[in-house]
Amino acid sequence: MRTMKSENRVASIIKYAVSALMLLVIVVPLYISIMGGFKSVGQLRAYPMAIPDPFNWSQYADMLTGKSGFFWRELGNSLIVAFGTVAVVLVVGTMAAYALARIKFRLNGVLYAYFQLGLLFPLAVAILPLYLQLRAFKLLDTRIGVVLPQAAFQLAMMLMLLRGFIKEIPNELEEAASIDGYGRFGFLFRIVVPLSTPIIATVGVITLVASWNNFFTPLLVFNDLKKFTLPMGVMDFMGEHAADWNLILAFLTLAMVPAVAIYAFCQKYIVAGLTGGAIKG
Repeated sequence: MRTMKSENRVASIIKYAVSALMLLVIVVPLYISIMGGFKSVGQLRAYPMAIPDPFNWSQYADMLTGKSGFFWRELGNSLIVAFGTVAVVLVVGTMAAYALARIKFRLNGVLYAYFQLGLLFPLAVAILPLYLQLRAFKLLDTRIGVVLPQAAFQLAMMLMLLRGFIKEIPNELEEAASIDGYGRFGFLFRIVVPLSTPIIATVGVITLVASWNNFFTPLLVFNDLKKFTLPMGVMDFMGEHAADWNLILAFLTLAMVPAVAIYAFCQKYIVAGLTGGAIKG
């Protein structure tokens, strides 16, 4: 018994130590970024970990009033691209997952396996054929040229999570919906979607954050500065203010706020979605 208690104690110590280390890896860069935006360049170089004394709000004020860079324009571009990507993934992914889960046809399994291949290939592998295809369809330097590739690479995760859940919905519910006069679309939008809300919200938030942080696809597609998203804006801003690290950190901090806020607000849906949700009957 003592040996077992000792082993459990050691396991707990290791678990908490690893958790504390991971917390430091996440919190320390965030702390430096947030506090660095309140410092002068001299303070940041001399005391990067210290609390600002005094707090200098001018860097954040410059970002928010538009005096330094084009924060609001790039924020708007990021919102358009991110929510456009989420809309495509959720609408197309929900209907495709329903079809693969509830409609029997010969190539069902093959088609699902084909979609899942998207999980094995990162975007960088497909960059040349993707560029040629976007150029052929005249989608370069357009927002839809960013939205469609991002959505395509997120669809595989949507199908993987949602297809299995939809298959577990009892056939009795579909039969009852049919008796009430609902066809396939009625059953999908009135029964399946409400039951699948945790998973749909999970994929939506993950897709939103992935799109928000995506640098590679906008870099491939956009040449017009007016269409730059925030990650590209950070690159451009760092080029213009290479010595002003306090301004750069203020820009980075503000760029993180929307995604972090949405993720925090939807955390309960993410947990419910990743644990599979539940069907109560």
